[in-house]
Amino acid sequence: MTQPKPPAHCTFEPDDWLKLARQWHPIARSCDVTSAPAKAVLLDEPLVIYRINGAVVVAKDVCPHRGVPLTLGSHDEQGIICPYHGLRFGEAGHCNRIPSSPDQSIPAKLNLMTYSVQERYGLVWVCIAPDQDHPASVPVMPHWDEAGFQQINCPHFDVACFAGRQVEGFLDVAHFAWIHTETFADPQNQHVPPYNPVETDYGFSVDYWSTVGNYPASSDHRAPDGFMWLRRFDMYLPFTATLTIHFPGEARLVIMNAASPVSARKTRMFAPIARNFDLHVPVDDVYDFNLRVFEEDRLMVETQRPETLPLDLTLEAHIPADRSSIAYRRGLKKMGFGEFFLV
Repeated sequence: MTQPKPPAHCTFEPDDWLKLARQWHPIARSCDVTSAPAKAVLLDEPLVIYRINGAVVVAKDVCPHRGVPLTLGSHDEQGIICPYHGLRFGEAGHCNRIPSSPDQSIPAKLNLMTYSVQERYGLVWVCIAPDQDHPASVPVMPHWDEAGFQQINCPHFDVACFAGRQVEGFLDVAHFAWIHTETFADPQNQHVPPYNPVETDYGFSVDYWSTVGNYPASSDHRAPDGFMWLRRFDMYLPFTATLTIHFPGEARLVIMNAASPVSARKTRMFAPIARNFDLHVPVDDVYDFNLRVFEEDRLMVETQRPETLPLDLTLEAHIPADRSSIAYRRGLKKMGFGEFFLV
């Protein structure tokens, strides 16, 4: 089998690009994919996405005839149409029409370069270069399919940083009292109790107990005195994590932080949410609150230096609250990643 190669002008080192290309990454919300050609970029590779007969097709955004981006084209009931010569591509990316030679048999060379696709948690996941011997799995989101849980999928959010920096920030519990005081955190509650990440076959998990609440700062809801909040983090290497927050009683909120590496310098964030309380609250309010939380993080992750995530633990100082960060960096290194030097 031919070894996949990074695209031209790739911002990742070739070895790191290939390791990332063997993993599943989200590129769009399922609800946003229609029969019209739509554009996405994953690992510096421009992609075209479209839906036909219910199935999603993801392919390299280039017509195999004369190299025109198919995202400039149109569509009909049979597929997407190249704007240059009208070639049409339908199921599985197969060319099914050559307008200038309608009676010609269509060679396989005119079919699109397509990629493996799965739809999970309201997202379209893509694996550019599956490892046939050791295939990766799509991350798991707790409670998504359980009765009583509402499924919400927030609009994507772009951030100008390396995906690993954003994910590390999502796992970080020491920044709540400094960054998220306008949304949910108490600026006076700065202490981080001890916690211990546990290695798993997908990365690691963490049960973090604290008195830091998770009700919106504007809410009248308050937890009972002395209530200990449990936040369960599950890190699915390399760039997807879930957070399950245990509210008083049986109320649960699950947030997936799926950081899609557009490039080494740009990340597209997807955030499916599942909850079994406040089901009367308009979905737009959930979108707005989620966006406010991410916006609070933006300045920090976009200005960190170095831009990438140092996997050599001697390159930065660490404090006891950094246990998840250290586990994350060790996990990436164990996967064989380098220092993610930018190209």
